[in-house]
Amino acid sequence: MKSVLNQLSQLQELILARDEHRLTGDGAHLARLNEAIESMTVGLPDNVRSFYSRLITRDHVIMAPVHKGSCAVCGMHLPISQVQSVRQCQAIQYCPGCSRILYEDLNAPQWVGTTPSRGEPRKNGISRFSAETLMVPDMVAGSAADAIEILAGKMEAAGFINNSDALIGSALERESMLSTAMDFGLAFPHIRGVEGGSLTLACGVSKEPFEWDASGTKTSIVFLITIPAAVSAFYMRLISGLTEAFLKEANRNALIDAETPQALWKALVKATRNTIK
Repeated sequence: MKSVLNQLSQLQELILARDEHRLTGDGAHLARLNEAIESMTVGLPDNVRSFYSRLITRDHVIMAPVHKGSCAVCGMHLPISQVQSVRQCQAIQYCPGCSRILYEDLNAPQWVGTTPSRGEPRKNGISRFSAETLMVPDMVAGSAADAIEILAGKMEAAGFINNSDALIGSALERESMLSTAMDFGLAFPHIRGVEGGSLTLACGVSKEPFEWDASGTKTSIVFLITIPAAVSAFYMRLISGLTEAFLKEANRNALIDAETPQALWKALVKATRNTIK
């Protein structure tokens, strides 16, 4: 059954990658993605494929991690017996609240940041997802793997996530499916299912553009994003806002010219003030 869950996870990631490509890409990879999705869907067991087909018409997030005994998407507290069944992985388990397919990855990275107290002022814009401590204005990278390793390490060192090695592995696995590099030297590597807190973004800037993938795409500005399952839909709006902000050359130059984490953070906040709410 674990192999079926892995197949479903890969299928979900392909579908979400297609959604991202429709939003930010030029459509060049849609045919390849559609073909891979169709092939993987046909390969599902009949009973699982039937349930998957019903789920996917409602929401492209068809799987839900179990986090602290609850469905990480809808928050439904699960019976102990069902949590144990998810761990035993002998049969497909469905959330009684949202009907998504449940799974648990005990080795997955977790969000471990500090939750704001009720007395703290509400954060706005990019400040809801990032911080000055997650800025790397002097990133020295020669590949996607280098950049992801640097930014994942920054997230762990700043106390936002644990197990940066697992984070790196998941991000590179996602890159192998479809590169997240875009025009204008931007790249958006990301990892879904990092539970325990909020969406988190780290930003790294390389003064010298480097090749991100095998196609030779040059990259200078990298946003590494961890995405809890419950906010997968919002992630698309965040990417849209970042893309809108950094299609403007002046905003890109402001990030590249920043010499300190403080200056990079200030430039990021200013550039996204009107595009990320």
